[in-house]
Amino acid sequence: MLLLMGCAQARTPSVQPAAPSSEPLTVMAAASLKDAFEALGADFRAQHPATSITFNFAGSQQLAQQLVEGAPGDLFAAANQRQMDVAVAGGRVAADGADAPSIFARNRLVVVLPADNPAAIESLQDLAKPGVKLVLAAESVPAGQYALEFLANASATADYTEAYSPTVLSNVVSYETNVRSVLTKVALGEADAGIVYASDAPASNTQVATLPIPDALNVPVSYPIALVLDSTQPQAARDFVKYVLSAEGQATLARFGFLGAAEP
Repeated sequence: MLLLMGCAQARTPSVQPAAPSSEPLTVMAAASLKDAFEALGADFRAQHPATSITFNFAGSQQLAQQLVEGAPGDLFAAANQRQMDVAVAGGRVAADGADAPSIFARNRLVVVLPADNPAAIESLQDLAKPGVKLVLAAESVPAGQYALEFLANASATADYTEAYSPTVLSNVVSYETNVRSVLTKVALGEADAGIVYASDAPASNTQVATLPIPDALNVPVSYPIALVLDSTQPQAARDFVKYVLSAEGQATLARFGFLGAAEP
């Protein structure tokens, strides 16, 4: 009897902790989300130790094109709805239903200047001064599109006049493929000014100074996120979206300068 019991105990399998998935959760996210999403990823992994995450940060237009061309991924977080619509039209993201895009954060534009402000830019009107070297994101990039909308808004007012936008655009010396490149060029002194998101230029960044854009001229920036339809990690992807939208996730985004999903 003791021998039989011993054999039975020997055959009882021990309970092992769940092993991490051999395939990571791949999150394709706009370049402006890099710092915030890396922090969110670290916190998410602490709560989901069996899930590993790989981030692919780039301009939203680059990521949307990658998806359309068949690049593998599990989640797409874009800096505007236009590029999310590209992924929807390409059949990689659902247009509606539970896994359709949802807004998880908002943002606004600011003008950034080198810390020593060599062009002595003190107002938005100064962006139109002769000789000012301005850097913008390309029009295909969400930040570039938003910047053009801001300039158009200003040109429609008596304080700036219709000449403002074309004059400012004549000062552009470089169009960049993502908003972080705009920030880097200004911080290095390769340009006198650039237009980026407020989250790109926190007060802790001593390499640049900021010039605010008033609400009447600013452009509301919305970030949608969605599950990629052929995701190999759909449950982990849904869990990540749920975490980003949670109070904890929204607090992390706010810490990095983003506005909440419900804020105007």
